[in-house]
Amino acid sequence: MNKKKKNKLKSLEKKVISFFRASPNKTYNYKQLAAALGIQDTKTRNELIKAMQLCVQNKTLKSPSRGKYTLNQDATQYKQGRLEVTSNGNGYVVCEDLDQDIRIPRKQLNTAFDGDLVQVYVYKRKAKNGALEGEISNIIERKKEQFVGQLQIGNNHAFVLTRGPRMYTDFYIDKKQLTPDYADGDKVIVAFEEWPKRADSPFGRLVESLGPPGETATEMHAILSDYGLPLRFPDGVEDAAAAIDQSITAEEIKKRRDFRSTLTFTIDPKTAKDFDDALSFKVLDNDLYEVGIHIADVSHYVTPNSILDREAFDRATSVYLVDRVVPMLPEVLSNGVCSLRPQEEKYTFSAVFTVDAKGNVKKEWFGKTVIFSDHRFAYEEVQEILETEQPIVSASTSLSGSEYTVSDEVFEAVLHLDKMAKNLRQERMKKGALSFDRVEVNFNLDEENQPQSVFFKSSKDANKLIEEFMLLANKRVASFAGKRQKPLPFVYRVHDEPDPDKLFNLQTVVGNFGYALNLKTKNINQSLNKLLQASHGSQEQNLIDTLTIRCMSKAEYTTHNIGHYGLAFDFYSHFTSPIRRYPDVLVHRLLETYLDDQTYPYTDSLEEACKHASVQEQIATKAERDSIKFMQIKFMQDKIGQQFSGVISGVTDRGIYVELNENKCEGMVRLKDIPGDYFYFDEQHHSLIGERTQQQYRLGDEVEVEIVHADLHKRHLDFALLPNT
Repeated sequence: MNKKKKNKLKSLEKKVISFFRASPNKTYNYKQLAAALGIQDTKTRNELIKAMQLCVQNKTLKSPSRGKYTLNQDATQYKQGRLEVTSNGNGYVVCEDLDQDIRIPRKQLNTAFDGDLVQVYVYKRKAKNGALEGEISNIIERKKEQFVGQLQIGNNHAFVLTRGPRMYTDFYIDKKQLTPDYADGDKVIVAFEEWPKRADSPFGRLVESLGPPGETATEMHAILSDYGLPLRFPDGVEDAAAAIDQSITAEEIKKRRDFRSTLTFTIDPKTAKDFDDALSFKVLDNDLYEVGIHIADVSHYVTPNSILDREAFDRATSVYLVDRVVPMLPEVLSNGVCSLRPQEEKYTFSAVFTVDAKGNVKKEWFGKTVIFSDHRFAYEEVQEILETEQPIVSASTSLSGSEYTVSDEVFEAVLHLDKMAKNLRQERMKKGALSFDRVEVNFNLDEENQPQSVFFKSSKDANKLIEEFMLLANKRVASFAGKRQKPLPFVYRVHDEPDPDKLFNLQTVVGNFGYALNLKTKNINQSLNKLLQASHGSQEQNLIDTLTIRCMSKAEYTTHNIGHYGLAFDFYSHFTSPIRRYPDVLVHRLLETYLDDQTYPYTDSLEEACKHASVQEQIATKAERDSIKFMQIKFMQDKIGQQFSGVISGVTDRGIYVELNENKCEGMVRLKDIPGDYFYFDEQHHSLIGERTQQQYRLGDEVEVEIVHADLHKRHLDFALLPNT
């Protein structure tokens, strides 16, 4: 056989193998295969038969009966996992039963997208570096059916441009779909329809126009759609919420412990509309106090398997974008019937503690209650009372805009609770809890949701007062279920130990700033706390906090308790925010069941619910970050050409990321734009090094930059390094 014929046969053999791998469980004869491959002439058909026989000889195919062929599936060659597509268009399949990921060249993705659950054929040969390689043989489950992109209308066709860091293709649109609702350049939602074998792009169906790109409303809707988050509630859900009986009845009050005559108040952000939690305070005899942590009784209104429950389960969490909240529950519930608004009676689920002056728990009680909130505080109001040690709230701080004086009873309660909270926090720190006082970036928006200025929020004593009592309730509720000889099925919030390799990298980086991190000590968390305290208030605090958090494992929900490393708790759960977190609703149901000495009927589905809630929480976090990133770029649009000081917050083989000191906006200086030398990436030392000059740009270095470009569509800022930096 000459070389030309041999190459043709080999090429045909590859096509045969690829076809059968795409349909691993089906059987075909040569006629069906020829039709599928578009082979019509007799000569090529005969070559096809030879190629199929070679595949049988090579044991790639097997022939279960005469003239019939199917894939010879070797279980060791096929794996299942999630595909992760990289920025260069290649992919990796992450398999739970393999120590390393399987690299998938772009040509072998076979129409799979980032996040899809796929079957992958693993090549027997390994790459030169020992890595596994393979090709996608089957798409088991699409992670996404809808995508966000920009509509581009041509003379004879249209495309939705969806290419990005993890998306390697655009969508073809039949022009028959183009109604007056769609304009050239609009951001749109497109649904995946099919990807024909001979087509360069998948075919899509236009779902909705989000509007012109760059506008705040358009981009926020695009972020939500991109992550598969809902833009609105289905009609049936809103109807079910509207139909809820909102009355407080004497019959129901009899079933509950009555706190309506006990001093009770809420402390929340100024802009809050949903009030999950309230504190009650009562002076007892023998230098003891009763502190009640009262939580909105969402489970009273949202019953298992109802339409409201199913929607809350699907959402799993509220999503907080810069300009809006996408609530887990309809507004009737989240801002109305469940919200612990002032001067209103509300049903609650409470953790009530008898404590001494330091907040040490002497006695605890859990159960259903009814409260009357006497006062609504903003954090700023309580902070002013604590700082001045006076019962007066000034007009500039007051929610009403007018100065007022709180009663002696409220004033004493706030002071006592603050002292207790400080003692509780001090005890947590002694046991190794980590203390992150991160600066939170916020925007002042005008009436059209355009960013006018940036401001920073940090946690102060008023915030920490609420935080400590919420932590106390969450810890004691979890201990109630788990701290027994035979633990009850429960939903825990767990946090594993940090990654040792990442800690070592952190040690190297903070050394550049002159800080020490002792990794040889048994109490690494205390060494981490010393680092966080030492850097607190410094220019590099935000960077060090961020890098330290990256060393940490992700907190998650599970029925398998391993404790919470970051809080130094053996038992921890989420009980205190059922308006905005579905796991808290589950915890309420579980706790009520156990308090009634009953058996929870849905334990088999608890772990699945935990996994879903953990995934949705991560998605919500990413969406929230994207909304901040968009608003930062929007804010910087009119600052092109201006110069700023910053800190290198990231180093990659593509360039350096710089976080501006003034407003915490982050942008990139591309590698090719760094003047004076050719720079290469030193991954181990998180730096770029000049080949000729040996000049270094390291993580944490201070630099001066100029704003070059602000791309709202890609949510990207481009910087240029200024000389002598």
